[in-house]
Amino acid sequence: MRIGPFHIFADYHTHTRHSHGKGSVLENVRAAKRRGLSAVAVADHGPASLFGVGVEGLSAFDAIRREVLAAKKEYPGVEVLLGAEANVISEDGELDIPLELQERLDVVLVGLHPLVRWRPLVKGASLLAANVLGAWTRDDRHARERNTRAIVNAVRYNRAHIVTHPGYRLPIDTRSLAKACAMTGCALEINAGHDHTTAEYIRVAKAEGAKFALGSDAHSPERVGDLKKAVDLALKAGLTPRDIVNAR
Repeated sequence: MRIGPFHIFADYHTHTRHSHGKGSVLENVRAAKRRGLSAVAVADHGPASLFGVGVEGLSAFDAIRREVLAAKKEYPGVEVLLGAEANVISEDGELDIPLELQERLDVVLVGLHPLVRWRPLVKGASLLAANVLGAWTRDDRHARERNTRAIVNAVRYNRAHIVTHPGYRLPIDTRSLAKACAMTGCALEINAGHDHTTAEYIRVAKAEGAKFALGSDAHSPERVGDLKKAVDLALKAGLTPRDIVNAR
């Protein structure tokens, strides 16, 4: 799939009805094929997401795996990857997808989300309060420090391939996260579904050696591979295909 100077070959961030998406694995793969992608990952939310956003339990990934295998048979020309968008659930970087399951996934996406079951719960509540207070007072230094510690530890101590929508809703220190990603080979996502990322953020992260992934964050099959907004932002920041893990 060509968008401007980029040949985008994969969309690693799509959801299905197993979490809070609207389509099936097969429908997402079919959409990827129509877009001209050669690879697509199904990365449903981990079970710590609140209010029905995540999968009901870790066993859901067994069912998703079966659907992935069936989709591979129907579309042998598309590389269908089993993934997850794991939630950070502690400042130590623990994820709601345990390491044993991470090893059985093709791709592990890591997201810092505000509404998850934190461990321990009291720390999660205090971090949420710090973020709310920081946004209200316009002084988010304390929240930013704690958010950054959590996501950096998640990158360091897990099999993390992509950090999803970094800085969305929860402020983080760009340089610290980018340095951790450069050291581990984890990519930072440029998310086509949200508007919080700036070209300056991307330039700062690139200066620290980070790579990037363009992701649709599709919650319906129609949005799989819808990456133009992410490409436009990447071009504005001066990225080339060498900076992007799913582009040539």
